[in-house]
Amino acid sequence: MKKAIVAFLAVILAATPALADVRLWSYDAADRVTRALTQGLTFEVRRGLFGAVSVLKIHATTSRGSAEVKWGGPAETLSVLPAGARERDVYQIVPEGEGRGLVRALCPSADAAWLVMGRVRAGRPLTMHAVGLWADGRYRHCVQLNYAFRGDWTAPEPGRPVID
Repeated sequence: MKKAIVAFLAVILAATPALADVRLWSYDAADRVTRALTQGLTFEVRRGLFGAVSVLKIHATTSRGSAEVKWGGPAETLSVLPAGARERDVYQIVPEGEGRGLVRALCPSADAAWLVMGRVRAGRPLTMHAVGLWADGRYRHCVQLNYAFRGDWTAPEPGRPVID
């Protein structure tokens, strides 16, 4: 019996990467402040075997531009959120490439920034907070962004050309 369970778990774990898929979930700005800063965003997300979603990259929906994000960040990012905020998933904006521009757009003059989001789910609205770290070592809440879900697409396979 134990061998059968171990064999079953080994098959499931080996199949996990094959069952995970990368999707593109697009969101439109849902309020004036969000529209002024981003218009809309498209998230490149990876869905895991049991439905867990992690954000890999953020693309500007209305213009060319993208930034990589990494899951995780300091606890201080959560401590500066507005009262009543329930978002808890922290992503660091990778400062290389266009990520630096995103940091500056969301948190002007900050040295680094994180995005604190609720659970990213297809078909559901999304609230996201930008939190910055300044040269004085203090974390500050920069802005709350609100989005309405727009659509869900399968991402092209790596190395496969995209046809316009």
